[in-house]
Amino acid sequence: MNIAANRSLLALVLVHAAASLVHFTHNATFLADYPNMPAWLSPAGVYAVWLAQAAVGAAGVLLFLRGRPIGLALLAIYAVLGFAGLDHYVLAPLSAHTLAMNATIWLEFATGMLLLVFVTWKMRSLRANALRI
Repeated sequence: MNIAANRSLLALVLVHAAASLVHFTHNATFLADYPNMPAWLSPAGVYAVWLAQAAVGAAGVLLFLRGRPIGLALLAIYAVLGFAGLDHYVLAPLSAHTLAMNATIWLEFATGMLLLVFVTWKMRSLRANALRI
């Protein structure tokens, strides 16, 4: 296994988890200020969703570190879950959100995209190595 690439992958997972936590914390703290959020949604519900998503990422890391390729698939799913913040713009346009709201939404999306690109590269390199054997 390529130790540098694996460390980079773990760093990207941690950066994405932090960005996601920042967005979810902002969302939970200022839930009433986010435009057109469903009335049934609570701060506890926001944190529960973050924990569920983080569990997918954690499971992906653990499986990958144990040499299970399915771990990369879970990490790809975790990365794509970071795109869900863009759903805020289905409820209200970008201009209806504050700068902080937009910043946390786009930060989570950007780190999710970086993670997805890296995971895809890692999957392709593992597949290429397997085909050479």
